[in-house]
Amino acid sequence: MSARPYSSEGSTGSGFSRPAGEAAGDAFTKREKAAEDFYVRQQEKVKLLQLKEKLKQQRKHLDELDAHIDELTREQGGEKN
Repeated sequence: MSARPYSSEGSTGSGFSRPAGEAAGDAFTKREKAAEDFYVRQQEKVKLLQLKEKLKQQRKHLDELDAHIDELTREQGGEKN
């Protein structure tokens, strides 16, 4: 039986300087961070929309109060100031 010669080129893995598992870990970490960032942005968007709606309601209420004040002023004979 004769021994089979193997060349050392390409037979022992990749030519990268870091371990193969580390590259996969980096990709997972980046993907996880991107997913977390997306979730945070979505939550902030929801909060912003809620704040805008609340502001809209507050403006409507202020307009109603202004109209009520104007009505009371007219009923009392006009503005005195």
